[in-house]
Amino acid sequence: MIVFADADLDKAASDAVTNSLFNAGQVCCSVERVYVEESVKSQFEEKIVELAKAWKVGNPADEDVKMGPMVSKTQMAIVKEQVTKAVDSGAKLLYESEVPEQEGNFYPVTVLSDLNQDMTIQKNETFGPVVSIATFDGTENEAIRLSNDTEYGLASYVYTGDLQKGGRVGRKIRSGQVGINCYSLMCAQPKCPWIGHKGSGMGSHSGMDGFRSFSVPKSLVFNTNAPKL
Repeated sequence: MIVFADADLDKAASDAVTNSLFNAGQVCCSVERVYVEESVKSQFEEKIVELAKAWKVGNPADEDVKMGPMVSKTQMAIVKEQVTKAVDSGAKLLYESEVPEQEGNFYPVTVLSDLNQDMTIQKNETFGPVVSIATFDGTENEAIRLSNDTEYGLASYVYTGDLQKGGRVGRKIRSGQVGINCYSLMCAQPKCPWIGHKGSGMGSHSGMDGFRSFSVPKSLVFNTNAPKL
């Protein structure tokens, strides 16, 4: 996710938190990295932390719980290792929620800042409830460079008050879907193909390209003029 200074920061922060933490971050197109323009870093981070505090971890059958357990202890260990390495390498832990003492693979809602591209959490898929924040200089070229500095390319998001700028940046991000001021999974029309670029899967569904992938071409060959069928 790219957040320019001219974006609606309240919406950008809300979408960043929701789509980083939904289903404990275990969604193929969840927000894995957030790059916010340096000039609005502090106020954006304040909004993120305040929103993250509302995500109570526990039994999802309880009405006041917003996030349940992770799928396995193995995946929980992967997330913990990435977070620990990031903090040991200089990342700032802005927030870490409480977790219930009951049995289950509960991982705390976590907000990290001051990340850099050399950290494992920025290179690998985390697939956990972590909001990972880094900064960029505000230029379109830097936003595009950082977005593309990954082997993955399923979904990206650009937040800006300038829709033409959003379109320019979105076109140059190597990703199957780019949401401009929105979470593309929830906003895309059925005619839009769902597809990953680079290392993010093979094939597609939805849209004409997706429909074609579920069909097989066939030819009927006549050695005379073909009848009307």
